[in-house]
Amino acid sequence: MRPTAETLAALALFRRVSPADRTRIAAAASLREFDRGDHVFKEGDDSTSFFVVVTGRVKVYKQAPDGRNVILELFGPGCPLGAVAVYEARPYPASAVALDATTCVTIPRDAFFELLERHPSLVRGLLGSLSLRLVELTTRLAELTGGHIDARLARLFLKLADQMGRPERSGVFIPLPLSRQELADLTGTTIETAIRIMSRWNKDLVLQTEREGFLLLNRAALEQIAQA
Repeated sequence: MRPTAETLAALALFRRVSPADRTRIAAAASLREFDRGDHVFKEGDDSTSFFVVVTGRVKVYKQAPDGRNVILELFGPGCPLGAVAVYEARPYPASAVALDATTCVTIPRDAFFELLERHPSLVRGLLGSLSLRLVELTTRLAELTGGHIDARLARLFLKLADQMGRPERSGVFIPLPLSRQELADLTGTTIETAIRIMSRWNKDLVLQTEREGFLLLNRAALEQIAQA
């Protein structure tokens, strides 16, 4: 199944691309569906295609020398996956796995390069969006290594609340069920530390863990922790 030009127009990556170029991309692309837990690609795989998330959430992680999985980022609708590896024709440097039912636009590498060579306007349209993603990843790496663990975890939840939170029960509900191990991986800490912090926040009515996500009850307290 192929995406429509309208589907691409709704994605941030393609908003600066002309309608004609979106039609060309749609003709070369396809839609793929992934169930929760399915790998979009694995670290070391040949980068034969790059992906753009249409619906759902994907986590990108890399295995550390000690065997731990370090989550580099969570990606939602409009976010590209594997574009740099495809551009450089090298294996994917990290793995991507669906956090829930996810649909992606898939563009084969050969077709992608042919489009770029034949239509320079497409290069200009994509450049700004891809550059922004690189800046965000650089910021993410800085957050992962800087500050106390409490502050890192607080910044993570504030970001998730801004990205996907919805008002609910006198707070903000974040509809993304992450395990304590995933929270530890996202903040570069141990599962024991993540458990201890989350338990304290639950007791202090700052952030409650629920089956389908998290309920942020005291944003001001979380913001104060994030600045520590």
